[in-house]
Amino acid sequence: VRRTEPWEYVAAINEQTAGIVYVHAPNSQPALSEVVKVTREWGIPVLVDAAGEVPPRSNLKAIAATGADLVAYSGGKAIRGPQSTGLLCGKRELISSAALQMLDMDDHGQLWDPPADLIDLTLFDGIPRHGIGRALKVSKEEIIALLTALELFSSGAYDEQNQEFHSWLERIAEELELENANAACSLVVPDCSERWPLLEIQIEEDKVGTAFDVCWKLRQGTPAIYVGHARLHEGLLTINPLCLKADQVGLLAQRLCELLK
Repeated sequence: VRRTEPWEYVAAINEQTAGIVYVHAPNSQPALSEVVKVTREWGIPVLVDAAGEVPPRSNLKAIAATGADLVAYSGGKAIRGPQSTGLLCGKRELISSAALQMLDMDDHGQLWDPPADLIDLTLFDGIPRHGIGRALKVSKEEIIALLTALELFSSGAYDEQNQEFHSWLERIAEELELENANAACSLVVPDCSERWPLLEIQIEEDKVGTAFDVCWKLRQGTPAIYVGHARLHEGLLTINPLCLKADQVGLLAQRLCELLK
């Protein structure tokens, strides 16, 4: 399976093309800069799905600096705000358009007074009635929670917890080794200090069943345990500590030991 090439974007563009959505990941190909070049030549915007691309914090600015017209980040994940929230960054006119879709349309024209820094009233003869995003709005409480989480994330307040995550994963690996589990553990420590470590568990599938079997049994237990499943086809479980609590580490280790003996 090969990667998409820039010319294939060009070949797919026609008079009905509103823009290009680009899913950003460390290994995304072609590079975002190449896709931006295509959209500039054709006069259409590119919206970047960067939901999971922070940390590093620098990506909050670096991705937009490529020339992307809109960049969307999850307010959950590493930012640790409500999962139903997000950040949309980019060109003012496109942010204005997005905001317009979220406004309350149940008002009188004479009283309609949208935020002047977002909506240019001179562009409208009356209230637009197509607020298609209204049903997807987030609450005021969620907005405040997101802003609070963003302040903590931006300040580096979460970084020190990465060392704690490291110790949790080491504990799990040590317990599996003590129990002679049919698996080999590898602690993956990222180069970026803002990122947290992961624990990869390579299963001896000829002895305990496939990684899919183990993953399924973890989910069916009480409480249900969900581990990273992206590499199950390689016989590999991934433990991401981000959603773990200190008092859950022992239970996770115990359950893994039970299934991998």
